[in-house]
Amino acid sequence: MLLFSAGKDSVVLLHLALKAFRPARLPLAVMHVDTGHNFPEVIAFRDTRLAEIGEPLVVASVEESIRKGRAVDDTGPRASRNRIQSVTLLDAIAEHGFDAAFGGARRDEDRARAKERVVSLRDELGQWDPKNQRPELWSLYNTRLRRGEHLRVFPLSNWTELDIWEYIRAENIAVPSIYFAHEREVFSRDGMLYAKSSFVTPLRGEEPFRATVRFRTVGDMTCTGAVRSTAQTVDEIVRETAVATMTERGATRADDKIGEAAMEDRKREGYF
Repeated sequence: MLLFSAGKDSVVLLHLALKAFRPARLPLAVMHVDTGHNFPEVIAFRDTRLAEIGEPLVVASVEESIRKGRAVDDTGPRASRNRIQSVTLLDAIAEHGFDAAFGGARRDEDRARAKERVVSLRDELGQWDPKNQRPELWSLYNTRLRRGEHLRVFPLSNWTELDIWEYIRAENIAVPSIYFAHEREVFSRDGMLYAKSSFVTPLRGEEPFRATVRFRTVGDMTCTGAVRSTAQTVDEIVRETAVATMTERGATRADDKIGEAAMEDRKREGYF
């Protein structure tokens, strides 16, 4: 199956899959791990895009995992469901019998993702062992599996954020509106600009204000920050990205600021 969050990387990945297989139907499912705390514009784009291409969407719900007692919701002003997505993802893989999950992760996003192979093995518990990875000499991939194991496949591993935007420009690919500069009510926390929403409660002194911003990455609203920007076209985003000095996750994802090994710890637990 192909993981589709409607973020720019998964939009490009879906576009490549359609180029590879159309006019036939996609020979893989399209699945979204839905935290329930998504940007409304992104969910609207997700549903519109799948309707346009006529493909069904499998939704794996974190909310449902919490109701079933499979996951425990975080509490407090910095609570996020980002980490507990792993449980929902692994349950969906087991339920549907998926033996490979294609994702849009890139090596330039985070040091842990830089360690990842293009075809990455997960054991029978869904765990990733960075010290036990298969060689990929000459881009030859070992896809053998034992019972209970599955693969994560990252075709965009060697792409950069700039590569993604240049490809979006070259192929004229539509992306959610929040990637472009717009005026929004935000508040500042820990050096990031959070969108005002019912999912995040500002702390004392975190007064909301209106600013012109855009989002470099799409994720749970509780841990995804915006950047000040006036880029309203793909050309302007390409120019802005070309001079950026920090990765989009490093600049705008609170879940990656918990510690230096935050992403690697989550990946060991089955995260994307």
